[in-house]
Amino acid sequence: MIWAILALLGVPLWLCAIAITVLVFRNRTLRKRSGDIPVRILRSGKKRWIRGHAIWVSDVFVWRASPASWNEGLEQVKDAAVHEHVDSQTAKKLHGLGDSPIVASITLVDGGVIDVATRPEHHSALMGPFASLPSAERTQAVGHSPQ
Repeated sequence: MIWAILALLGVPLWLCAIAITVLVFRNRTLRKRSGDIPVRILRSGKKRWIRGHAIWVSDVFVWRASPASWNEGLEQVKDAAVHEHVDSQTAKKLHGLGDSPIVASITLVDGGVIDVATRPEHHSALMGPFASLPSAERTQAVGHSPQ
């Protein structure tokens, strides 16, 4: 919509096309970086899962929403726990991640919690530096807070 307004204001269409191309290729290069995890993110107090890509940098979980980069976050993490099972309502919202998505609750240093979902093949990448901890300590049921 913004591109139509710019065109009506006299901005050349070729300039709009270049801007769109730059945005698309910039997002594509971010998705191809080493350690990239395609994710869905549910922030505290929100109802909608955001599609995006993430990467771990030490104990910081860095994510950016797709396709535009309006939403992004740098979250210092204190703990991460994988949900033991995902209820049918949540699985329905995550249908783009396959039949059995992996959901983890990530506890932030400031006390907040975000839920992050991905495909099963990205399980160890999703846990990042917390993957080395025993799985018995990291499992929980959906809807329960980490212990």
